[in-house]
Amino acid sequence: MMKYKLIFTLMIAVMSLVSCGSDDDGGVKVELRDRAEVAAENEQQILTFLETHFYKMEDNLNNPNYQNMVFGVIAGENSGETPIIDSPFLKSKTVLDRDIEYTLYYLQIRKGAESEYQPTFADKVIVTYRGELLDGEPFDQSINPTSFDLPDIGEGGFITGFVEGVNEFKGASGFVANNDGTVSYNDDFGIGAVFIPSGLGYFADPPFNSPIGQYEALIFSFQLYKGIQIDHDDDGIPSYMEDLNNDFYLPSTDSDGDRVPNFADTDDDGDGVLTKDEIEVNDTNEDGWISSDEITFPDSNGNGTPDYLDPSFP
Repeated sequence: MMKYKLIFTLMIAVMSLVSCGSDDDGGVKVELRDRAEVAAENEQQILTFLETHFYKMEDNLNNPNYQNMVFGVIAGENSGETPIIDSPFLKSKTVLDRDIEYTLYYLQIRKGAESEYQPTFADKVIVTYRGELLDGEPFDQSINPTSFDLPDIGEGGFITGFVEGVNEFKGASGFVANNDGTVSYNDDFGIGAVFIPSGLGYFADPPFNSPIGQYEALIFSFQLYKGIQIDHDDDGIPSYMEDLNNDFYLPSTDSDGDRVPNFADTDDDGDGVLTKDEIEVNDTNEDGWISSDEITFPDSNGNGTPDYLDPSFP
């Protein structure tokens, strides 16, 4: 349900995006609400939630590696609870999407083991999570650690708000394989929640048969057990580094115009020489992922374009 590239998108847009004006043909005129207006409305809704609710962690007897983050209203017997807005674990970041600047609030109860990889939008994660509306109604959950691809690469991907939240965390420093086939992670994995305005969620196109309404803000609480760096085409360049136009959408970068985006193209400049033979990669600390200081892009003819993107070389 968290995947937002849905086959029902067009149908939903026609049937339920509402503004009741008639067009020249006598049909219904479909108009989306202004994104900036909705963003301001959602931000106020989220701030009100943070000011009037508290959180607590509850054990899950069905999975000792998974705790539920439960939100409650500060009232009655809970009137002495600390509002989330005053929690030292509450953080925020600015996310630019479609020319709208969103303030994305997230609870970072625990970031995760410092030694572990912090995933990007182009990577894979192993998580448990729960999705709910601001009124507490759940709409999605995974109580067992499950591997998910984060990026939108034509087969769907996580909503932007979830990706921007989870990529502030790291996984566990290790795990133990149990006799029953399950895995127990070291108790230092990332624990958090993210409060997502609809513009970074489903906006006017919520999933079919979901309780999520149009323009509705969401909450995802999660535990990140592992972030896995992905190199989709095994060319030596981590996929996040192949987003050359920095739009966080891997399919949009196609340097040689062959209709195969760089993240899936083993020869990014189409010169007949594989990309992996035109770069230099050395995982010097042997941690299993490549950082920016462990990859070099030679520019042999000194024209300012690295060899792997320069069809004129060799």
